[in-house]
Amino acid sequence: MSFAPTLEGARVRLRPVTRADVPALYRIFGDAKVMRYWSTPAMTSMAEAEDMATRILEGYEEKAWLQLAIEKKASPGLIGTCSIFAMHVASRRAELGYILDRACWGQGLMAEALDCIVSYAFDTLGLNRLEADIDPANLASEKALLRLGFKQEGFMPERWIVGGTLSDSAVFGLLARDWHARKGHETMCTEKPHAKGSI
Repeated sequence: MSFAPTLEGARVRLRPVTRADVPALYRIFGDAKVMRYWSTPAMTSMAEAEDMATRILEGYEEKAWLQLAIEKKASPGLIGTCSIFAMHVASRRAELGYILDRACWGQGLMAEALDCIVSYAFDTLGLNRLEADIDPANLASEKALLRLGFKQEGFMPERWIVGGTLSDSAVFGLLARDWHARKGHETMCTEKPHAKGSI
């Protein structure tokens, strides 16, 4: 099984990150408004984006975590990423992360990308549970998770200190059986042919 698949939605494609994506990674992860609710400060140098690309590629090799580029099918080029990380293989559990270029907000692109990666997590990787940790002030992120069927399971005050600022965490969870049982759920995503398997 390829641990870095290409997933096709109606308007978006999720694909492996490459070295050519470094400038786009820096543009997005260096934008303070995009990073407002992130657990790390905005990047301040291209070298940080280069280091991120290295870690992403190592994650593919080690099958330790998966971060895929999001691009519009109509105009290829990285506009965000979706991640499956903090994998606990024995428990078939992982965390979900995502970020999108500010110029692409409000277009429904992240909803489609998340549908793709959640489908891949449950249907191909064979995960039983996904979790997401978000800042409760990030209402757009909360809305995206609720649309997918995630439920808020906890609240942790002052969990993060980013750039000297305290922030809380709202923890959401989704089980594979609930994902599959959602009434009328039809994934918008298809995976380009790969040998399938599980973690």
